[in-house]
Amino acid sequence: MQRRVFRKLPIKEDLLFTYEPVMHFLDVRDSRYLSVREETSFLSKVAPSLVFYPQLISVVYQAAAKAKNGSYSENDWALDSLRVLRLLEKAGLQFSISGLQNLEKLDGPCVFIGNHMSIMETLILPVIIVPYTKVTFVVKESLLDYPVFKYVMRSRNPVAVTRTNPRQDLKKVMSEGVDRLQNGISVIVFPQTTRSTTFDPLQFGSIGTKLAGRADVPIIPMALKTDAWRNGKFTKDLGKLCPEIPVKTAFGEPLRVSGKGAEQHQQVADFIQSKLQEWK
Repeated sequence: MQRRVFRKLPIKEDLLFTYEPVMHFLDVRDSRYLSVREETSFLSKVAPSLVFYPQLISVVYQAAAKAKNGSYSENDWALDSLRVLRLLEKAGLQFSISGLQNLEKLDGPCVFIGNHMSIMETLILPVIIVPYTKVTFVVKESLLDYPVFKYVMRSRNPVAVTRTNPRQDLKKVMSEGVDRLQNGISVIVFPQTTRSTTFDPLQFGSIGTKLAGRADVPIIPMALKTDAWRNGKFTKDLGKLCPEIPVKTAFGEPLRVSGKGAEQHQQVADFIQSKLQEWK
């Protein structure tokens, strides 16, 4: 039983029975995951957002309740991330996740550096990455005060930055980010000032590369196309779901920082830009 589950979702042994009751596993083949198109309900076809959001809110409330009383583990986080991914698939979204062989090469923590399109990344990356390494995020301070979800995010011990004071943010990431990495926790960094459906290398900061260099850990480039989850008009995180737009995630080869890291920073930007162009 354990071997069968492990083949379908390469996760740590201590996660196996946590994932067992979900019944749907990420069927990773040749280091790649592709959604299997399934029949969706009539309501999901005509109003996917209307069906999805009440279910998402239920997952978040249950997670927050555990986190608030201090019983929300990394296993729980990954499991809830899997639930969100499955809910998105049931709403009609199709996922393609590639480059997982590069995560298999890790023998310790790393810095994941990627572009940032929507809140979807924050919700689905845990189930993709946690099977390979413990992980947390560099996030905006405001996310730690977000209604309900704040308890979940705080439980992950993220590095919180202002996004308004680059000097202060750099100092904090270099201090707290290195601390996380030295304790075996990988760090996800989105070096853009805000979410964007386009990628501008000139607006792509080098804070992630500097962190990896300071901590002497590898970088994993990460290209993300999650614009199937639109930004909302009134509440940014609650936008329209567009099942006709495929969701794409790709992980690049691990990179070791040399010198000031300018070459590696350019390699990460080139990887993201090339993938987004390919997917376009």
